[in-house]
Amino acid sequence: MTDRQHNATHTYASRNVWTGFLFGVGFVAFIDEMVFHQLLHWHHFYDQSTTDVGLISDGFFHAFSWFATVGAFFLFADLRRRRAFWPLKTLGGTLLGAGAFQLYDGLIQHKVMRLHQIRYVPDVLPYDLVWNISAAVMIMAGLLLIKRTRVRHD
Repeated sequence: MTDRQHNATHTYASRNVWTGFLFGVGFVAFIDEMVFHQLLHWHHFYDQSTTDVGLISDGFFHAFSWFATVGAFFLFADLRRRRAFWPLKTLGGTLLGAGAFQLYDGLIQHKVMRLHQIRYVPDVLPYDLVWNISAAVMIMAGLLLIKRTRVRHD
């Protein structure tokens, strides 16, 4: 393989991971907003004000999730056009992005910034553990998939 082919392979492998990462962030943000904000009414993106402000913050959060998802679809279309789409690399990136966003949400937004809690109950620890451990599992699975996925050189 020439240096040019090696560089192109590395570039496309990286683009597959970043495409998946962006999709994972958008997808898990969408699921969070849809399930925990809208369906279960456990919290809003910003709970330190009125319900109206909470609903407006949910709208901005929902828009963020869609921008990330649509951006990922544009990157995906470019990879398909270039015949450089590697599903397992992208899936690894998706798991990594989903887990990274969920862990960021669980640690930074919930605990450091105190924008909201997962659920307002007397003992939130079980919810925090499930949330953050599932995020860590997604991150580990994504990294494992990215590392172990070999790129074909056709």
